[in-house]
Amino acid sequence: MKPIVGIMPLWDETKNSIWMLPGYMDGITQAGGIPIIFPLTSDEDELSHLIRICGGILFTGGQDVSPSLYGEKPLDGLISCCDKRDEMEKAVLKISMKLDKPMLGICRGIQFINAALGGALYQDLPTQHPSNIEHHQNAPYDVPVHSVKLRKGSPLHKCLNTEILPVNSYHHQAVKNPAQGLEVMAYSPDGLAEALYMPSQKFLWAVQWHPEFSYKTDINSRKIFQAFVDSI
Repeated sequence: MKPIVGIMPLWDETKNSIWMLPGYMDGITQAGGIPIIFPLTSDEDELSHLIRICGGILFTGGQDVSPSLYGEKPLDGLISCCDKRDEMEKAVLKISMKLDKPMLGICRGIQFINAALGGALYQDLPTQHPSNIEHHQNAPYDVPVHSVKLRKGSPLHKCLNTEILPVNSYHHQAVKNPAQGLEVMAYSPDGLAEALYMPSQKFLWAVQWHPEFSYKTDINSRKIFQAFVDSI
């Protein structure tokens, strides 16, 4: 049986609707999984039932993570949050960790996982961590715009078998201080943590870049999805 992967829903505030980028689902499908989109709910009984049905959980991109998760006030005019998603994903992360479900975080996913576990974020890179590295590229989004250096011996290094990885990049928030229990697997040239994992979990990886945009043309993006699905 192919493993089922629960995907966190994207939320469109203006249309009051759930939606999904096909790359998240297609990336799981090509790796041999069956993707399903979760409803937007923080009901822990419902979420627990859904998570038990799933073999793994994918934390997607989307709105900014609320600074309240890491004890800060939002920077005026620079933060756009979805409280419903934050509440839902806190419950999903807690239940999934308790059940030791394989998890993968992408973009907002790495930021949320880090913040929910006690780490801090840069709320806005241009104002809080300015650099000449392109972290918010224009389309097309499957084209690499900078490289990251993988930590030797890390699970990602072993998976991809490379030390320097070209990546795409589309974000304005980022990991500032990794949460206790999370280890860094990759750094950008300007010192940002671009990939994390939790050794104590069966599989908990998170990356700042976007394999859902590049999996069609980039073998390393496909390898990340494959490692996730294979861990289920």
